Amino acid sequence: MLPALLTASLGLLLALPQPSLAASGGRIGGGSFRSAPSMPRSYGGSYGGGYRGGMQRGYGGGGFGGGLGFPFIVPFFFGGGGLFGFLVLMAVVGLLVNALRGGGGGGQALPAGLRGGDLDRPQADGPVAIAQLQVGLLASARDLQRDLRQLAGQADTGSSAGLQRVLQESTLALLRHPDLWVYANAEVGQVPFTAAESTFNRLSMTERSKLRSELTTNVAGRVGEAAAGAVGDSDATSDYIAVTLLVASRGRVPLKPVSGSEELREALRILGSVPSDQLLALEVIWQPEGAGEVLSADELITAYPDLKHL
Repeated sequence: MLPALLTASLGLLLALPQPSLAASGGRIGGGSFRSAPSMPRSYGGSYGGGYRGGMQRGYGGGGFGGGLGFPFIVPFFFGGGGLFGFLVLMAVVGLLVNALRGGGGGGQALPAGLRGGDLDRPQADGPVAIAQLQVGLLASARDLQRDLRQLAGQADTGSSAGLQRVLQESTLALLRHPDLWVYANAEVGQVPFTAAESTFNRLSMTERSKLRSELTTNVAGRVGEAAAGAVGDSDATSDYIAVTLLVASRGRVPLKPVSGSEELREALRILGSVPSDQLLALEVIWQPEGAGEVLSADELITAYPDLKHL
């Protein structure tokens, strides 16, 4: 079964659209996966109810726990899947491959937190919810570009509290421009803690690769400055601004499919309310950011194929 799954996954990767270097952009982010403090039992109840058999109703967990002797986590997705779904799936497949290899030695012990005897205890290491929300707005939302640029210049991205403020301010900036929302897509998946950092980094790199360059940056406490005159508002009011919010959380992130303005408003509120003690990592990525640059409708849909018209 595993070789067939890997073959199908490879075929999906080859079929996915390649990133389009449409315009320069900006980026705010940070976080750490180096530690995972013990979670209360209610956290385990939210995620772990279906580990031992079948799909978990209502939230989408589930697993192969009975056969492998540990709670294996199946990703769940809302929206179109696409590259986001593929990368989360690959993280889980990779964990399964490593577990099978480790189990083949007969006497090798599974890592702490994955042993069958630990199923009923709250786990310090997982799982992690990874959520991605993408919004396409009319480029006349120049105030949004300026708000994000100003936030990048002032934000403390070296602390959890600072990152939570960035998340709040970013979602608020988007909430202030409902008349300019045109496209959106929301997706969420869960992965084991051991696969969370690599999955998050892959998703971040995928989004960053869509930018020609990063002119405005504030990442993990390091602020980057572009050359004088390079940063500025887009010129054409008939074109678009794309914003991606990528969040890794220890707690549940109950995003639902976005098909209209009300669903997008609720998704922004949900992301903006993720508390600092659950926020593991954050990326806010937008384009265009270069003076006079534009993002056409064709470029927007090519770079962000999972966007849905609101």
